[in-house]
Amino acid sequence: MTDAVGSIDMPDAQDEAPESKNARKGGKRGKKGPLKRLALFYRQIVAELRKVVWPTRNQLTTYTTVVIIFVVIMIGLVTVIDYGLSNAAKYVFG
Repeated sequence: MTDAVGSIDMPDAQDEAPESKNARKGGKRGKKGPLKRLALFYRQIVAELRKVVWPTRNQLTTYTTVVIIFVVIMIGLVTVIDYGLSNAAKYVFG
C-alpha cells in the first residue's frame, strides 16, 4: 500500500533541522550590546520610512477636506438623534 500525499508517518531526512551543540539562542542579536541594538532599531525605522509613499499636497488637502466634511456630518447626525431622544424622554417621563 502506498502512502497518501502529505502523510506525516515518516518525515523526510531533509525536513529535519540538524541540531548543533554550538547553536546560540540569540543569533546575531546576542552579540551586540543594548546601545548597538538601539542604533540598529533606529536605522531600521529610517529605512522603513524611506519606503513610505507620502501623499502630495493636493492629495493631503483632498483627504483633509473629506475627513472634516465627514466629521461635521456625523456631529450633525448625533446632534439630531440626541435632540430627538431627549424630547422623546421628556414626552414619556414628563
